[in-house]
Amino acid sequence: METLETSAGRAVAGTPASGRGRGRAHPEDREGVVARGRRVLELEGRSVLALAERLDGAFADAVDLLEGCRGRVVVSGVGKSGIVARKIAATLTSTGTPALFLHPVDGLHGDLGIVGEHDVAILVSRSGETDELHPLLSFLTRGGVPVVALTRPGSALARHATVVLDCTVPAEACPMDLAPTSSTTAALAMGDALAMAVLERKGFAAEDFARLHPGGALGRRLTVRVADVMVADAYPALPAGASMKDCIVPLAEMRGTVPIVDEDRHVVGVVTAGDLTRLMEREPDFLGVPVVDVMTRAPKVARQADLGSAAARVMQAYGVMALPVLDEDEHLCGVVHLHDLMRAGVL
Repeated sequence: METLETSAGRAVAGTPASGRGRGRAHPEDREGVVARGRRVLELEGRSVLALAERLDGAFADAVDLLEGCRGRVVVSGVGKSGIVARKIAATLTSTGTPALFLHPVDGLHGDLGIVGEHDVAILVSRSGETDELHPLLSFLTRGGVPVVALTRPGSALARHATVVLDCTVPAEACPMDLAPTSSTTAALAMGDALAMAVLERKGFAAEDFARLHPGGALGRRLTVRVADVMVADAYPALPAGASMKDCIVPLAEMRGTVPIVDEDRHVVGVVTAGDLTRLMEREPDFLGVPVVDVMTRAPKVARQADLGSAAARVMQAYGVMALPVLDEDEHLCGVVHLHDLMRAGVL
């Protein structure tokens, strides 16, 4: 153990001589730290790009197996590859392909019972020689379960797999070429590629995603409709023959947006608080000005069945705070405000 002398002459054991290894990097080290981080990202990025360059028909074969799976996709791996396998299983499940993670050691102690005859397996291993995978691989092949291997071609795993996806990398990003870094990133990217290809092949849509993600921001963005958050009950609208004097109270009561409608409640325009402010600046006798001279004609509108997130994107794109909402007959039935969409969690 390293010993240092303090300014008071006492020896302090166990403290690195430079004081480094704790807290912030010293100023002279900061550029080196950034350079090392950049090197890791570049190396891992090149590893993923190399996968894309050598992707071939085996990938299509794997997608065929996964799309045609009548049971579940059983994904397995050990160590860091096991963590990647868990992520692949989770991504498949959340995008419409039922999948589960099976730890190969647990499989040897009773969990092999979860594997069915209509399942497909994905095994993840950098070397393809992982001892713990061999008994599981033997069980799968004896049972006629197709195996997609994310591994090194020529390995024991590759020799017994139905389809082999080459996930080899030239080197790990670890300076000692030991810690799984580039290899796990490559395997994870390959798993994502499989999941997305299967998703597209199955025609998995945003509505399907919403059904499987009812909670959280993702679910709200894909499920909350304009009708769920709009102000609907007796929303004040003004006829086209009204004056700006008639707009004052409705603008204050309804958060700065008043639709202008014809006799059939078809929206012909919108007056906002900003319109009123600009009019006051240039016209002293603004109260008598007809609303048709001030309103925005043919304004952007929303429909009750529109997703709230879609309405919010329109508001943000055109710099407005609210949209008139139309029913199936194109009649005004309410107004949806950006703040209400924010409170509903769709932004």
